[in-house]
Amino acid sequence: MNVSLRVAAAQAECVPGDVPANVATAVSLVGSAADRGARLVVLPELFLTGYDPGGWAVEHAVATDDPRLEPLREVADERGVVVVTGAALRRGADRRDHRGGGADDDGHGAGHDRPTVGLLVVDDAGAVSAPYDKQHLFDAERGFFGPGDHGASIVVDGWELGLGVCYDGCFPEHAAAAARDGAAAYLCPSAYLVGSEHRRDLYYAARALDNGIYVVFSGLTGRCGDHEFNGGSAVYDPEGRALDRVGSESPAVAVADLHPAEVVRVQRMNPIARDRLASLGDRTRQVAGAL
Repeated sequence: MNVSLRVAAAQAECVPGDVPANVATAVSLVGSAADRGARLVVLPELFLTGYDPGGWAVEHAVATDDPRLEPLREVADERGVVVVTGAALRRGADRRDHRGGGADDDGHGAGHDRPTVGLLVVDDAGAVSAPYDKQHLFDAERGFFGPGDHGASIVVDGWELGLGVCYDGCFPEHAAAAARDGAAAYLCPSAYLVGSEHRRDLYYAARALDNGIYVVFSGLTGRCGDHEFNGGSAVYDPEGRALDRVGSESPAVAVADLHPAEVVRVQRMNPIARDRLASLGDRTRQVAGAL
């Protein structure tokens, strides 16, 4: 990790279950981000299939070899960018396919399981992988999706980038695990409902400050099915300050440069990871005052 990395957190509305339409929107966002020099583009949670139960059926879920992804492969290749985007993902029940082989990527045949809230990574040659599934499922998601069973990072231009999805980022230990394993940034595609802006803006800034790493937060915006989302895509520096942030507009892109020296500086100044205790020991309780 010797060079800076320009990243983009992009947002737009998506259509439940209409993968081709959502891919077309993703292509437009990637083009806009590439025009601003982005090397990495992060799109929201479940963006390609929609954040609505109407788009969560197995027939709408995608796999890494899905032909509907071809326009996204092409733009990543043509513009030389890496794209991280959310989708309802078909996987085999044993999950070996996202660790380098095993079950069929299309989810058919033996071991077929419920879809996952997955992250697709399209590299700058147009190759598609699916290294991560959301581990902390929220509310109604549990009735449709299976949870992920491991953490994951990707490496872009020497930068190790931890992966999370929305609710994952509400748990300090999730980003901390990525940072402990060497991540200098945490990518978190998300979907926050209107009215939850205060939580959205606290969680991901805190994850940056907790660990002295950058956080790239991409939030769904506009209406999707019965829900309305608030956007707020942002890039946070290792001290939790927003380097660039957009509101609820659609489409919109936040762009910022990540600098390796800044990660080093902040982690030396505020060495939380070093000073984090492995255990807080037994807990005692004392009643003070007369009953």
